Amino acid sequence: MAAVKKMQLEIERTLKKVQEGSDVFQATWEKMNQATEASKKEKYEAELKKDLKKLQRYRDQIRSWLASPDARAWTESLRAARKQIESEMERFKVCERASKIKAFSKEGLVKQVKLDPSEQQKHEAAAFLNRALDSLQLQIDECEANIESIRVSGKAGRKASPQVMELEKTLVKEKEAVVQI
Repeated sequence: MAAVKKMQLEIERTLKKVQEGSDVFQATWEKMNQATEASKKEKYEAELKKDLKKLQRYRDQIRSWLASPDARAWTESLRAARKQIESEMERFKVCERASKIKAFSKEGLVKQVKLDPSEQQKHEAAAFLNRALDSLQLQIDECEANIESIRVSGKAGRKASPQVMELEKTLVKEKEAVVQI
């Protein structure tokens, strides 16, 4: 009877330590996800690994108690604790795999950079402005080419003069638009 009582106390202590370890793991996980510098992320990842090792030791103990017939009264709470540890092990496994992807590997190149919505809007606006500038520059080049071709063809007489003037006005407007952008 004393052995059963002692085991119950150990189980209660271990379950409490598992919960505390899980809370520490969660706090470190949040710190790692909020960190912006790579060195801090690596530091927090090392802390996560250390916390996870402690939890894995508790998991091994829980497994042995689950196999024991004396711990039948604690089966549900032991299984829940084991499941919690294993889910955190999975989370860490995914995190560790993601951190080991090299920047210029196939996976790293395929992986898209996650941007917050405001940054995404800035990138879209910059891309739109670049496309608009390219389009205006193309129109300017076409307009200049038309003016040159009219002048070279010798039609720069009285009939072609209004056409050249119109193209030059268009050219000035397009250059002003480029400057405004």
